[in-house]
Amino acid sequence: MDILKRISAYKAESEKLAWTGTFAEYIERLRKDSTPAMTAHARVYEMIESYGVTEEGGQKRYKFFEQEIYGLDRAIERLVEEYFHSAARRLDVRKRILLLMGPVSGGKSTIVTMLKRGLEQFSRTERGAVFAIKGCPMHEEPLHLIPNELRAEAEKELGVRIEGNLCPSCQMRLRTEYNGDIEGVLVERVLISEDERVGIGTFSPSDPKSQDIADLTGSIDFSTITEYGSESDPRAYRFDGELNKANRGLMEFQEMLKCDEKFLWNLLSLTQEGNFKAGRFALISADELIVAHTNETEYKAFIANKKNEALQSRMIVMPIPYNLKVSDEEKIYKKLVNQSDMKHIHIAPHALRAAAIFSILTRLKETKKQGMDLLKKMRMYDGEEVEGYKEADLKEMQSEYSEEGMSGIDPRYVINRISSALIKQDLQCINALDVLRALKEGLDQHPSITKEEREKYLNFISYARKEYDNLAKKEVQKAFVYSFEESARTLFENYLDNIEAYCNWTKIKDPLTGEELDPDERLMRSIEEQIGVSENAKKAFREEILIRISSYARKNKKFDYASHDRLREAIERKLFTDLKDIVKITTSTKTPDEKQLKRINEVTSRLIDDHGYCPVCANELLRYVGSLLNR
Repeated sequence: MDILKRISAYKAESEKLAWTGTFAEYIERLRKDSTPAMTAHARVYEMIESYGVTEEGGQKRYKFFEQEIYGLDRAIERLVEEYFHSAARRLDVRKRILLLMGPVSGGKSTIVTMLKRGLEQFSRTERGAVFAIKGCPMHEEPLHLIPNELRAEAEKELGVRIEGNLCPSCQMRLRTEYNGDIEGVLVERVLISEDERVGIGTFSPSDPKSQDIADLTGSIDFSTITEYGSESDPRAYRFDGELNKANRGLMEFQEMLKCDEKFLWNLLSLTQEGNFKAGRFALISADELIVAHTNETEYKAFIANKKNEALQSRMIVMPIPYNLKVSDEEKIYKKLVNQSDMKHIHIAPHALRAAAIFSILTRLKETKKQGMDLLKKMRMYDGEEVEGYKEADLKEMQSEYSEEGMSGIDPRYVINRISSALIKQDLQCINALDVLRALKEGLDQHPSITKEEREKYLNFISYARKEYDNLAKKEVQKAFVYSFEESARTLFENYLDNIEAYCNWTKIKDPLTGEELDPDERLMRSIEEQIGVSENAKKAFREEILIRISSYARKNKKFDYASHDRLREAIERKLFTDLKDIVKITTSTKTPDEKQLKRINEVTSRLIDDHGYCPVCANELLRYVGSLLNR
């Protein structure tokens, strides 16, 4: 990429987007397309929708959030449908503050940052174009120029709703600069930008003694008082508060409930009536989405205070819990590691998964469902099948605790511990054991966990270690089975012959003697037991395989070793069990013979080429699995 060329092209594109015309020309634009006159809430919703929406299992997934947010599909769906969609349709929720409430490092700030960046980009598109009175410090909607008495007719003609009044500055300019000539008032296209303070405002609480309400509502320009003679003259006032600048877009209140009460009082009329008080002026109209975030402890303290009832009734509280899916938690850690300068250190496969398993276990709550432990629940939440349980059981567990995911280990702690493992000198690679060790060592320094929680978390590290042990053995199993792939395919064909005879009540012909034999129940069960198919479920499993074969045949497709994941896994495990002694000897011998060395090299190459290992962690894995098999 030629950086200078791209900068030049970007500048040219921005200049191309610029438009200036009269109010009369703006009205003509609205006759063709009324979308520029949409509300701030509608603009945010349209922006989210513009990225696309998919539906899976009755649940909507919004592609806009998939770029940065992982594992919060249910919370995001509720946020978009219950707040943004409703507010965009002018339902009463648009007159509420959106309060994202959840544990630390749960993604609240990321969601708000994404909305701000999304609005900036959307305002550069044709559908997201924003037009404002030229020179207005609040980027006023030009339709506010229409007198109240004429608005009903204008709304009918243009197919829009007109809400709000001109800001004091535009009222004066209309009188002085334009002599009341509304049609000649200049209108320009503006691009929403946090840096330029257009359509995005951000308020962060600081020391209430030194922080001034002017940060929100603007302030008197004392240097011009002598010139204009009055504090109520708009020319002697700076309309540069965050509420002024956020007009037409989004206002973010960071850690809102840490704010002093006087800063929150302005929100009472802004949310309900769409206006706020500033200086010695009448109420000033503002069309903006107010989004705030806080943690659960501060929210509980806030609602416990009766003085806050008025503000509380003007809030829509959206819980943003921790992610509860192992695979998505792994993506979070990958994203955070990739943002660092430590990408040159190789992270072995399953290292981040081991950390994710530990994190998710700390966030899950024990279910009352019989026979369901935390590990099974974790697998079901991650989309895995658990024998004896169905989709209905998953949904029941998900609705069992409304507060599930609101506590546990946060991603920041985990990434801090991964960072401590990565930063050790002379490391080429870290594996799951390094990460789990770092997590364990960090528990002693964790400031907010009790002794009981520490003991519980140590158990979860042990669970994560066992899960990793199974993954490690499975990885080596796959690599070894590859060397015996012909044996795996033979076993596969043999199993299919037997289940076909079993389901059709027929015999099997021995290829050597020609003798007709009953299906080999012992062989079938030795394979099925590898993946937990019970005696009661064996018939259904075998029939399901035959149905799959029939379906493939109808489509002229060959049903082979790779066509059924669970059956392939069962075959590999069975073969691995039969080969366990060979694997044990090969991986643990200190002086391998020529044949063993050839096999080790084959397996190592397989791990490196197909499974993402480097030479260091591939050899460490073989040694580790050898020690596991020798225990």
